[in-house]
Amino acid sequence: MQFAFLRERPVPHGNLAMKTKVGRILREPYGVIGIISPWNYPFSIPATESLSALVSGNAVVLKPSELTSLTALQLASLLHEAGVPNDVFEVIVGDGSTGSALLNAEIDKLVFTGSVATGKRIAQAAAARLLPVVLELGGKDPMLVLDDADVDVASSGAVWGAFVNSGQACLSVERCYVHRSLYNEFLEACVRKTKLLRMGNGLDPHTDVGPLIRELQVCNVEAQVEDARLHGARVLIGGSRLPELGPNFYAPTVLAEVTHAMQIMREETFGPVLPVMPFDTDDEAIRLANDSDFGLAASVWTRNRARGESLARRIQAGTVMVNDAVACFGISEAPHGGIKASGLDRTHGIFGLEEMVRIKYVDSDRLPEMKQVWWYGYGETFTRQMEGFLDLMFAPRLLQKLRGALRATGAFLRRGRL
Repeated sequence: MQFAFLRERPVPHGNLAMKTKVGRILREPYGVIGIISPWNYPFSIPATESLSALVSGNAVVLKPSELTSLTALQLASLLHEAGVPNDVFEVIVGDGSTGSALLNAEIDKLVFTGSVATGKRIAQAAAARLLPVVLELGGKDPMLVLDDADVDVASSGAVWGAFVNSGQACLSVERCYVHRSLYNEFLEACVRKTKLLRMGNGLDPHTDVGPLIRELQVCNVEAQVEDARLHGARVLIGGSRLPELGPNFYAPTVLAEVTHAMQIMREETFGPVLPVMPFDTDDEAIRLANDSDFGLAASVWTRNRARGESLARRIQAGTVMVNDAVACFGISEAPHGGIKASGLDRTHGIFGLEEMVRIKYVDSDRLPEMKQVWWYGYGETFTRQMEGFLDLMFAPRLLQKLRGALRATGAFLRRGRL
C-alpha cells in the first residue's frame, strides 16, 4: 500500500490553455519526524505513528513519556531487529525538558499526543519557526443513547467504553446522555454490570479493571467526582479509592444527576467514571454533545442505523461511531484525530501517511520551443483574443463558443512576443 501511495500521480489539466503541459504530484518525505508519545498506550500510539513515518521514507526520533520509557525502548529493539537502521529510528528518554529539546532540534515535523495545555505550548513554540505539527490532545467523548436503543447492549458498551484501561484512553466514554424514557433502566443496568467487574493486577488475565498510572491521576479523578458530588450528583456505585488493592486503584464509578456545570462533564477525566445525564429530544442530545471544548470522538446508540448516521453528521467530532465506542482506534484504515481542543490533523490510514510527506507539484511543457501565449507583448488585439478564449471555455451557447474560438486563434499565432 505504501508504495502505491508514494507513486507519482498525474494531474489532469482542465484549462485548454494548459493542455500542452504535463503535471505530476510527488510525495516526498519530510526528513526527520519527531514524535512525543503518551503513557496510556505506550506501544500502539508511537508504533502506529513511527511506522507511518518510516514507510514514507522518514527518519524518526521518538521521545516517550518518562513513565513508560522501557516500552519505547522495546519498540526500538523490535524495529532494529527487523532491519531498520539504528540512526533511522532512535529513542530519547527523559522528562519534559527532553521533549522541549526535541522540539527545538533540527527536526522537520513533530507529532505530539498529550494534554491540551502542553499541546498549546508546543504549537506556540513550533509557530515561531513554522515547524509543522500534528496534535492529538485528548477528548471528552459523548455517548448518546436514543429512545429506541437496546438498553442491554448500550449499557454494556457504556461500561466497557468508560472503564476500559481504567478510563485512561482519549477515546473513553466520558459523558453519557440517555433518553429520559430509558434513563432509570439504563442506570440500573450500568450499576449491575459495574458490580461484576473484577479489579486487580493488570497482568492477571482475569482482571477487568486495573490501577491508574500514578497517584496524581487518582487525585484528579477523585477531585472531579467530589466536585460533582458537591454540586448534586448521585454516586450510584464507586466514588472512592480502593487502598486494599493498592495506592493507585479507584473504584469504577457511575454518577447520576450530573450537569454541565460540573467539572466531570467539562474537563477530561482520564479515569474510571461514567457520568450519565438524561435528555428529552434528539436536538437536545446533539446540543449537549456539542457543548464541549473537545471534539475527538462520539457514539450514537440506536436500533435504527439510518437515524444514528443522520445524527452522527450533526455531532462535532473527528469520529462518530454508531453502536460502538473506542474501537475506531483499532480500525487501521480509519483516520484518528479531532477538532476544537482535541487537536490538529490526523494519524492512521491514508490520512496519517499524508501527514508524513510533503506534496510537490512538477509541471513540464510538451512544446519547449514555443513561447507561451500569455507572455509579453500585450495590446488591444490580444485583449480581444483572450476575451474570445474565455468565451470558448465558458460561454453558455455553442455558437458563442465557436465565435470565441475563432477570435482566440490569433493569440496562438501572433508575432511580437518577447
